[in-house]
Amino acid sequence: MMFALAPPFKLFLRGVMSESRFSKRSLYGLLLLAVMGLTGWQSWRWWSWASAPVQAQTDSPSEVQLEIAPGTSAGQIGQQLQAAGLLRSSAAWDLWLKWHSLRQKLGLTLGQEQGEFQAGVYQLSPTQSLVELDRSIREGDVIQARFTIPEGWNIRQMAAYFEAQGFFTAQDFIDASQRIPRDRFVWLPPNLPHLEGYLYPDTYQVDHSQLTPDAVIATMLSQFEQQALPTYQKANTSWSLKDWVTFSSIVEKEAVVPDERKLIAGVLSHRLRIGKNLEVDPTVEYGLGITQTPDQPLTFAEVGTPSPYNSYLNPGLPPTPIASPGLRSLEAALDPEDTDFLFYVARYDGTHVFSRTFEDHLAAQDQIHDARDAAKEKAAQPTDS
Repeated sequence: MMFALAPPFKLFLRGVMSESRFSKRSLYGLLLLAVMGLTGWQSWRWWSWASAPVQAQTDSPSEVQLEIAPGTSAGQIGQQLQAAGLLRSSAAWDLWLKWHSLRQKLGLTLGQEQGEFQAGVYQLSPTQSLVELDRSIREGDVIQARFTIPEGWNIRQMAAYFEAQGFFTAQDFIDASQRIPRDRFVWLPPNLPHLEGYLYPDTYQVDHSQLTPDAVIATMLSQFEQQALPTYQKANTSWSLKDWVTFSSIVEKEAVVPDERKLIAGVLSHRLRIGKNLEVDPTVEYGLGITQTPDQPLTFAEVGTPSPYNSYLNPGLPPTPIASPGLRSLEAALDPEDTDFLFYVARYDGTHVFSRTFEDHLAAQDQIHDARDAAKEKAAQPTDS
């Protein structure tokens, strides 16, 4: 038997069911908020732990010396910090870097916060938080700075490098290189316009207090005094110090393969001995302040541009060195190979083809250029798939 419900009771049931549906939605919402809140709270607890100092403040906190080598990535710095016991979590460091990068894109960083991490030796403490460690390395608060000057660099290249490292401006270094400290380094040749050639190429580690252009230059001159000058003083040579360094700098720029260094020195010595111009590209590049590449070699106009350094147009040596020679080039200049070669042309692998006559030299040039053109044409052809 079916019973019909009175209208008031129907309304009551509908209300209860509607209230039940509302209660379920509310419950789901509250659960979601609770989960989000719990997740956020746990995340914040983890971040607070991960970014906090590893060691609490004490009367005599331990300190760690950490060296950040040039070229170390930001992520690798975090790994170094964790391995040194200065950071709880490199994952937290990576997360901080992403947040910092986002702030930079939004223009929310100020001052040193915008800088890159700087190489050097740092005195850091496990009582520093993650953010404090970031600030110390970004501001370059080093106790020692390390830098490397490759053989064959000139002053302009050094200046750009120091500026890129954040040590000082390129122009400040160039200006300092034109102040000749003969009162301290009495062996420097007289009447030098700048110190090109005498800033010894090497890897240096200096105190932070010495990180000024004049102090860095003094350190490099001292290294020349210790490493290069004794070689010259012990040699039985007719070269003056200035001419020796100048000739060596050309050998340094011309020789790529160590086995060819003395032979190239021999060819250049032979040309000087019989009165032929050196005719080497690096002197033209130095005089014009340019650098040629395989795809953009010197033009005839550039080679024909008058300059005191243009060894195609001027006999003898240029007025100053054109780069900082390393010890091997300095030694090769004092002991060149005895040869009757007068010419050489560079292949594109660092080696050279040596010739006795100008005709053979031109033939070698054509052969090398033809081989390069053929290789470029082959590389441009589509490969069969």
